[in-house]
Amino acid sequence: MPGKGEPDRTRARLGRDHGQLTVEFTGMVPIILVTLVLLWQAVLVGYTFTLASGAADEGVRAAVAAGAWDRQSSCEAAVYERLPGAWEGPAEIRSCGTPGDDMVKVSIRLKAPVLFPGFASIPVSVDATAGAAAEGK
Repeated sequence: MPGKGEPDRTRARLGRDHGQLTVEFTGMVPIILVTLVLLWQAVLVGYTFTLASGAADEGVRAAVAAGAWDRQSSCEAAVYERLPGAWEGPAEIRSCGTPGDDMVKVSIRLKAPVLFPGFASIPVSVDATAGAAAEGK
């Protein structure tokens, strides 16, 4: 049978961990923030893959439709028109439908941004290539 002072000791022991939740939450905040930043960066890299393939497809479509005499300029204009402003700067068009070929190929390279588009680029480059048969030479 507990003595007379037993409930007081239990109440005192429960009162000692009064700020424990605050301490644990403060310790977890950096881990949560780093996880969110890494997930956001993965989303930006994935979106860069989507933009690169869409721009390459649009470039090859414009190059095929333009005919053999105007493939290069039509292709470049379509690629840059398709890309948002923050991705236009680091875009590198490696090949854009050379005249005289039966197959029109467009190859571009984009740099993935760091945290905010237009801020800086990470050293991860995304390559995309698209091709289509040339029409009506």
